[in-house]
Amino acid sequence: MNKTDALGLFEEHGAIVPGHFQLASGLHAPVYIQAALVLQYPHVAHKLSKALAAKFPQPLDVVMTPGAASLVLGQELARIKKCRAIFAERSNGSMAFRRDFKIERGERVLVAADVLTTGRLTGELAGLALAYGAKVVGVGALVDRSISGLALALPVRTLVNYPLEAYPRSVCAQCRLGVPLTDLTSLSSGGQEGD
Repeated sequence: MNKTDALGLFEEHGAIVPGHFQLASGLHAPVYIQAALVLQYPHVAHKLSKALAAKFPQPLDVVMTPGAASLVLGQELARIKKCRAIFAERSNGSMAFRRDFKIERGERVLVAADVLTTGRLTGELAGLALAYGAKVVGVGALVDRSISGLALALPVRTLVNYPLEAYPRSVCAQCRLGVPLTDLTSLSSGGQEGD
């Protein structure tokens, strides 16, 4: 699957949404990428996950995702790679495992996310895996929307590079014009775009 095919799936399913959004990073953006609209179709989720899994040919023990936002992607990647899928959740301000999830020392971990903006959250996940003594093989994502690159000291492989501006609220042009934030609950998952 090439970038055009993957981007076409996002556009076909209405997953690229204009508006005034506050992302999970706290940044504001005029476009929101709602991967859940694409991933809600198992055959499409499988097709995208298979293309992303091909970018990590090495064997894996675990695919790790940040909570519910990327859960479907993590499950599909793990099914294709024949390994476990787990997720971390924010607890007391940092990402942590709950539900008795854990990673064993030396396990090969792929951190997966639907959309990357700053890489901050996936960096936290990689740090969590490393704290357990795992070998993090890289970060895989459907979409990289970063403008200036990601500050991750790991291989990052994505299906689509779709650079989109994101701004702190203090310099957001839409905020200065008084444009209200777009209500994310009107979108299918009501969640916030990846990291």
